[in-house]
Order: sequence, then structure tokens, then C-alpha cells
Amino acid sequence: MTSTTIIGIAGGSGSGKTSVTNEIMNQLKGHSVALIEQDYYYKDQSHLTFEERLETNYDHPFAFDNDLLISNLKDLQNGIAVEVPTYNYSQHTRSDKTIAFEPKDVIIVEGIFALENETLRNMMDVKIYVDTDADLRILRRLLRDTKERGRTMESVIDQYLSVVRPMHNQFIEPTKKFADIIIPEGGSNKVAIDIMTTKIQALVQKQI
Repeated sequence: MTSTTIIGIAGGSGSGKTSVTNEIMNQLKGHSVALIEQDYYYKDQSHLTFEERLETNYDHPFAFDNDLLISNLKDLQNGIAVEVPTYNYSQHTRSDKTIAFEPKDVIIVEGIFALENETLRNMMDVKIYVDTDADLRILRRLLRDTKERGRTMESVIDQYLSVVRPMHNQFIEPTKKFADIIIPEGGSNKVAIDIMTTKIQALVQKQI
């Protein structure tokens, strides 16, 4: 049985993690690759009232069910297919729907706290932190939330200042020290992505 290469991609909201992830996946031609977003693993909150769910801080590590994520990754490493959970954002709890995942050559775990949990971190063969200036991150988040999620500019800015920014400084930024490579400016840094992809390709070939 071939080994599974696990890649962790972390960084703040709006840092360009998705762009980096897509570039790496596009360049891993000839290998089977799966992306598991950490956002799939927001904790089930069905035991709480809807009003209580509205108080959830999604920018805190406690919002994630890392035990289930780790369990799913271990199964995939052992060649066992898993059912990955999904989240119902309108109800602020886990959805009844799941996503079937088969074992792959490469599994990318992407999320703001991908490098925060030590057990999860130790499972990764490559750890990447996407480092982008705060002004670009807030602008990207502002555009995304107003265009795609129907929020007002005022609500996005208020949430950023009261929750997102302090949580980033306290919990996300410190995980940079665990990264094997730091990619400045996200998906626009083609040189760093090419170097990283070459390293990943060599690692995958070695484990096959």
C-alpha cells in the first residue's frame, strides 16, 4: 500500500490559502489529491438553542472538532474511506449531509487553524503558512462577505475588529513558527509555490 502525504496549509482569513491550495493541486499532475477543509469540522451544536449557536466564535480553536478530523485522517492513511461532515451555516450546526472521501496519494488540510493542534500538526509531512498583510486580508474578507454572504460593510468591519483580528493575533499568527515554509502574499507568489510543489512532488514519489 502506498503512503499518504499530508500537507497542512494555514494562514489568516483572506490570506490566500485557497489560491495556494489550488495552485499546488493543479501542479500535482499524475497523483490523486484530496482537499479537506478544516471548516468541514466545525463542532456539532445541535444540543444548543439557535440563540446560543449565534454566540459561537468561529475564529477560536475550540470551534473545531479536531478529534474527528484526526480520526478521519488516520483512517485515510490506513486505506479506509471516510464520511467527512459538512456544516449548515444558516442553522449554525453540523449538517446531516456528509462527503465521501477515498484514500489518496496526497491529502491537503486547509484552514486557519491547520497548524494549531499539535497532534494534527505532527501528522503532516509538509506544513505551510500563507502570510499576507492585514490590510489585504481585511479587504478580501470585506469583498467576500458583502458580495457572497450578503453582509453589510459595517458588520464585517465590526466583526473583524472585535473578533477576527484579536483571534488572529492570539491563535493564528503564532502558528507561523511551526511552518516548514512561509509563503508571503498567497497565490500571487508563484516562485514560492513552484518551489513548494517541487518539494511535495519529490516527497510523494519517495513514498510511493
